[in-house]
Formats: sequence, C-alpha cells, structure tokens
Amino acid sequence: MKHYLSLTALALAAALAACQSSTLPTSAEIEASAMQARQANDARAEHRVRYWAGLGLPVAERELALVYQLRPERRDDAVRLFEQAARAGDTEAAFELGQMLRSSEPQQAWLWYRQAAEQRHAKAALMLGLLAANGEGLPQDQAEAARWLAVSSELGNAHAMFLLYNAYREGRGVARDLAKSRALLEESAHHEYPPALQELAMTVQADDALQASHLLKEATEHRHNNWNKF
Repeated sequence: MKHYLSLTALALAAALAACQSSTLPTSAEIEASAMQARQANDARAEHRVRYWAGLGLPVAERELALVYQLRPERRDDAVRLFEQAARAGDTEAAFELGQMLRSSEPQQAWLWYRQAAEQRHAKAALMLGLLAANGEGLPQDQAEAARWLAVSSELGNAHAMFLLYNAYREGRGVARDLAKSRALLEESAHHEYPPALQELAMTVQADDALQASHLLKEATEHRHNNWNKF
C-alpha cells in the first residue's frame, strides 16, 4: 500500500510540474498584461507581471521595469529589473537601461547600448552614434560615431541614415562622398523621416518645384503623425 501511495505521489508531482511548465506565459501575453497595467493602471495586470518577473522570466522583468519606469519612486527598481533582464540576454532591456542611465551614467549607458546594438538593435546603434559624436560616455570620436550610424542605417533606422548623410556630405568621421550622401538622404526620405523629406525637398526645389512641394507636404504629415517611431 505504501509503495502504491509513493507511486501515486510521484505521478501527481509529475503532473503538477507538467501543468506548471505548460502555464508559463508567452512573451506576447506578458507584454499585453504590462501594457494593460501601464495604460489602464490595471492592478491585476500589474500583479500578473510582477508574479512572472518573480519567476525570473526576462521579458516579465523588462516589462515590469517599464511599468515602474513611469513612477519616479520606483526608478531604482526599474534599473534593477532592466539590468537583470539585460544580463539574461534581453535586448530591449539593455536598450532601455541605456536610456535610463544616459544622463546620469553615460559610460554605463554606452556599455548597455553596445550590448543591444551588437544584438542588432537599430536604435541602440543610433544612440552609440549620437554619444560618440557628442562625447558622452567616451571621448568625442566622429569616426566611431559614423561606424555606429552605419550599423543603425543598415538595420533600417531612418534617423541614422539622415545623420550619416550629413557625415558623408561634410566628411565628418568618413571620407567625403557626395554620391553616397545623396543615396542616404533619399533612403531616409523613402523611410518617411521628416527632416530627410524636408532636406530632399530643398535639394530638388530648383529642378522640380512640384516634387519639392509634395515632399514638404509629406514631411509635415509625417512630423505630426509618425515622429515617435524614429
């Protein structure tokens, strides 16, 4: 009888473990709950995310940090959670940690941005370009700035394309190359980046006033509607 009970207990434990493993949330479920917590101030949704973060799920740690990021009194908790998730390999957490540390600890921000950029995060590479150009977190280095802007551009970031357009136009950190500069401007405009649309309009104004007018109108529309995506 005791042997039968022992086997039954083991079977129940195995079933319970299987059930628990199968109920772990997906990344999409975690992100949806965190969005509900942020946008609707939903306490139950926040509790779910906090529970999942307590299980050590990097996505949940990052998403809970995003919730806490909105609350000045929880800033330290947000930094800690972002760091835990970033150390576990979460690329977005590394980027967000760089964002939080940029003004207060630019050298640390540089390291986290670089981790995210090396994992093909376009905005992190853009930030490395900006920091190198401005001398934040490291000595000012225009060649280093251009290198990271090129990485971000290759990953499709229109803001980086526009900055790199200026670098090639002025020979800042790279050899001056007007053909490459123009190609980057046109590519940035193709991605609907408002300053690039405006710059391209000014460039073509003398030869094609109608096209310039269309480009300026498009720049105004995208400046109002899509600025945050850049």
